[in-house]
Amino acid sequence: MKLFARLYTSNSLRRRGRLISCLLISGVITLPHEAIADYNTHMSNHPSLEIDQKRREASAQLDPVERSKLGQYMTPSSVASFMASLFRRWPNEVRLLDPGAGIGSLTDAYFEQFQQRSPQGAFLSVAAYEIDQTLLGYLRQHLKALEGRARAAGRQFSGETIPRDFIAEGVTSLGLGMRERFTHSILNPPYKKIAVGSQHRKLLSSVGIETVNLYAAFLALTIALTEEGGEIVAIVPRSFCNGTYFQPFRIWILDRVAIKQIHVFGSRKKTFQEDAVLQENVIVHLVRGETQGGVTVSSSNDPTFADYSEWRVPFEAIVQSTDADKFIHIPQKGFEASAFPFTHSLEELGLEVATGPVVDFRVREYWQQDPASNSIPLLYAHHFAGGTLTWPREHKKPNALALNENTRKWLIPGGYYCITRRFTAKEERRRLVAYVFDPTQLRSKLLGFENHLNVFHIAKSGLSEEIAYGLAVFLNSTVVDKYFRSFSGHTQVNATDLRALRYPSLATLVALGKWAITNRGASQEQIDQAVSTYGS
Repeated sequence: MKLFARLYTSNSLRRRGRLISCLLISGVITLPHEAIADYNTHMSNHPSLEIDQKRREASAQLDPVERSKLGQYMTPSSVASFMASLFRRWPNEVRLLDPGAGIGSLTDAYFEQFQQRSPQGAFLSVAAYEIDQTLLGYLRQHLKALEGRARAAGRQFSGETIPRDFIAEGVTSLGLGMRERFTHSILNPPYKKIAVGSQHRKLLSSVGIETVNLYAAFLALTIALTEEGGEIVAIVPRSFCNGTYFQPFRIWILDRVAIKQIHVFGSRKKTFQEDAVLQENVIVHLVRGETQGGVTVSSSNDPTFADYSEWRVPFEAIVQSTDADKFIHIPQKGFEASAFPFTHSLEELGLEVATGPVVDFRVREYWQQDPASNSIPLLYAHHFAGGTLTWPREHKKPNALALNENTRKWLIPGGYYCITRRFTAKEERRRLVAYVFDPTQLRSKLLGFENHLNVFHIAKSGLSEEIAYGLAVFLNSTVVDKYFRSFSGHTQVNATDLRALRYPSLATLVALGKWAITNRGASQEQIDQAVSTYGS
């Protein structure tokens, strides 16, 4: 009851309504009798409970293979309600686009907000795209039901179910110069890679949209079909925020929309947990053609939104003006990426980073479990478990490669190297986990670093001892981890992301390295203090 009282007496009516709706739908709280009376308009016979039941029913009928092929993951009602609550404009006539509508969960959530916040007599028309025949039946029934609910509430509703390919249809509409664009758009697009030579790729290119995944294509096309001043709310994977593949897409959308709000989930497992989806997702609220100002960043651990919090940051904390790649940062509360004190690129420092060159399955015939005189060490992430090198190690993977002309081209000279793991669990304490390969612990003229490691080097050769240790201490610090998480939602740590990171000067790295060499086994607190001291 304390939780309810705090929410219910909030000064922000919009936030109060959103939180109470989501908490009630998810069953986290129940309302006392007097609150039910006050909140009756919103909660009376709430349809979200029914649509969740329909969503589960429809989901059970889908062919898992076809579902995976189409990237179909339907939106829980609590998430849909939160998304719909982000819209701010409620004109007398609303033209809503819902591409990839499924059974209509997002349209239903939007309709609830429309009922509460639009003026009497307002008109809502919906264009709902869906190509799955099973879902189309549910969608048609649902849009028909919404028409009756609107009429009973003194509002007008028209819902069109469009059983055609949204990308093909949208590109055609743009090419023909559509007269009326949408005032509002809400979407949970499919997640699937687009092949380079595919028809979808060609269609998108014809209207200036370059991207590598259907979700980004749906979002870009939706923006293009939304009128100036129109609002877009979408739940999408976070992968577009960084990396080179999505750079053209980021530049394209940032030229056309203002980011109003970004919501992140603490757990990547729970947003679509019924569909066993582990992709990290964000919810974005965008306005077409509006001047960019500050951005609201919000978070909750899961789709109950029980621990919802939000804070405002300047746009420079989201996209740094000096960043040509336009990485989209999502700063943690109290931490702004623009305040990150380190400014040097690896190129300026004369350093490089690359993915480990040995792809083990391609050299499987040369694996050796036990080292021999004609082999060289093959190093995996598990050889560095616990922060120290343990080699050879009993494992299903080999410890060595036979040295011959077929393997030599994948090897690098012995020396000091700083390495990081390429894959970590999102829930791990640190996203970046760095180690030092010390050649005094394993003397070999040549080394094989496996593909699941990133390797810092100089011209494909080793670093100085101080630089290797300095890099590792720096990368293992809390401030770097927070900064890295602000722009990377992946559990994968790519060499591209490490190149985008900013570093201390060489002199600072050397000083940190000297400190690390004399303070082996330092605690996290000591590492953070050292980076703060030498980096200031």
